[in-house]
Amino acid sequence: MHALNQIAAKLEAIEPSRALVDRCLERIRDPEGEGARTFLKVYGEAARATADAIDQLRLKGAAPSQFAGIPVSIKDLFDVAGDVTTAGSIALREAPPATRDAPAVSRLRAAGFIPIGRTNMTEFAFSGLGINPHYDTPRNPYDRRTGRIPGGSSSGGAVSVTDGMAMAALGSDTGGSCRIPAALCGIVGFKPTARRVPTAGTMPLSQSLDSIGPMAPTVACCAVLDAVLSGEAPAAEEPFPLDGLRVAVPQTLVLDGLDKDVAGAFGAALTALSGAGVRISDIPLHELRELAQVNAKGGFAAAESYAIHRPLIKVKGQEYDPFVLTRIERGKEQNAADYIELQWAREEMIQRVAPVTAPFDALLMPTVPVIAPTLRELAAPEVARTTNLLLLRNPAIANFFDRCSISIPCHKAGDAPVGLMLIGENGADRRLLAIAAAMEALVSPALRN
Repeated sequence: MHALNQIAAKLEAIEPSRALVDRCLERIRDPEGEGARTFLKVYGEAARATADAIDQLRLKGAAPSQFAGIPVSIKDLFDVAGDVTTAGSIALREAPPATRDAPAVSRLRAAGFIPIGRTNMTEFAFSGLGINPHYDTPRNPYDRRTGRIPGGSSSGGAVSVTDGMAMAALGSDTGGSCRIPAALCGIVGFKPTARRVPTAGTMPLSQSLDSIGPMAPTVACCAVLDAVLSGEAPAAEEPFPLDGLRVAVPQTLVLDGLDKDVAGAFGAALTALSGAGVRISDIPLHELRELAQVNAKGGFAAAESYAIHRPLIKVKGQEYDPFVLTRIERGKEQNAADYIELQWAREEMIQRVAPVTAPFDALLMPTVPVIAPTLRELAAPEVARTTNLLLLRNPAIANFFDRCSISIPCHKAGDAPVGLMLIGENGADRRLLAIAAAMEALVSPALRN
């Protein structure tokens, strides 16, 4: 996997975009690969034509950006003009096609990125496992022979990047849907502050929690894509000083149940960061214990998704993945008063936690407490349910507290992928990306010496 700036330099100097697109399409079509499970639709002809046009513009010095011509995958949650947005479901197959691109897609196109296809996902984005019974499940790049989950809900996006079928992926994150598959597959996943990127033209899960973010090989790649998606000017790539940086590791909840791989990789990352001068403090953050009770009736995701899906469930409920349907229908447990109380509780907790974390540059924790489980062990419904809650536990903290967050790989090369998660303050997205890039140089298997 190469960083976007490396690819951009190569496009400027020696390689045409068409060759890059053709290579991605070849990997998608490889019968021994994961293309058939990763992509629900491939834009082969359109991608080649766009690549040819960008190559001509580059020869004339008129390419829309230095990144023009780089193929990206699009989660099946986003509207693409002329396509039906099925959100990984068969219940929406007969819906009318989109008349225009979602803003996130149109911004990528305007910068010259080339959509290579629509990627598979958890149905309606409502699970962290990445399992899809309708279109099959992309296999995690680690231990592929055994068959492990990719994580979700942006499952196909992560695998499209790890397998070189796209150079980056457009995903969404409501409770970890970019960061969980990034952690389990060994890449970077970024959840911006909600509303930083427009959610219009995207099938919603929870309007209170939804964020639009990228998955890519490096933090620098995610920073490039975040600038495009948010409509901001690209940030200058300047080294962030780690010496004296203050981070906090919560001791409540987030370190519970770590498997040996995650515990080892997380401990090694803390040692490396401490050696570079990062000041690491353990803090209680007891408020995290309250989250289970506050969300006992399913939280925002259940309430808001049920409001969205109730009409469709009445006519096509039998076509839903039963695992997803059960989670959506938990919204029935909440009445208007429950929902209003949930909003109040969230705001009160945000205000209460803010002064506790304010002295620190970021919160630090494992993205998820275990390495990718096997598909076989998750065949038991109860195991799938408890594992899903386990994978969502840490990432969902950032969504609930309305903050930005990123997962970077921190395992040793060749080991099972493990993610190191940083959580920043609301709106401090660029600062968090800069901090993550500095940490990545120490802990990432692809970048550290």
